Amino acid sequence: MTQSHSVAVIVGSLRAASLSRKVAHALIGLAPEGLDLKIIEIGDLALYNEELEASPPAPWTRFRDEMKAVSAVLFVTPEYNRSVPGALKNALDVGSRPYGQSIWGGKPGAIVSVSPGAMGAFGANHHLRQSLVFLDVPTLQQPEAYVGHAGALFDDQDNLTNEGTKGFLGGFMKAFGAWVQTNARA
Repeated sequence: MTQSHSVAVIVGSLRAASLSRKVAHALIGLAPEGLDLKIIEIGDLALYNEELEASPPAPWTRFRDEMKAVSAVLFVTPEYNRSVPGALKNALDVGSRPYGQSIWGGKPGAIVSVSPGAMGAFGANHHLRQSLVFLDVPTLQQPEAYVGHAGALFDDQDNLTNEGTKGFLGGFMKAFGAWVQTNARA
């Protein structure tokens, strides 16, 4: 029997019509049995400043509480300047503080990077992996997911229309589901 796990989907792009958000919705639709995926928003998180910990901003508390309640995390991100967007890095920082109270530790994760270009945001994918090692997020290694030419994959209603990509992402989600089943803490 497959145990059910809640999965936070963190989208690195803040734009409502971003390619990363479209891919995130496609991944949610391709999730195997046993994974309950939900996008957790990061756009309202104030920049991390330790001085604010005395009275944390409400969005920090909301984000931390939502993340504490999930078993795993799926990052879907574009690439900005060969790295992750600042909003995503800020979410990592807000979730990792205060020291000793990180919401990330031990949650199995995976990364899907998205780009309108050919490289599929390879740099962002690997840069994010560096942070996740430190944050103790056991990250799915294979298959790697770099979604290039993403602007040509959706119709006017934001439906994923490329069957090859749909098949690949379905396989990715199946592997991620197995990863979560194996690595999620009880």
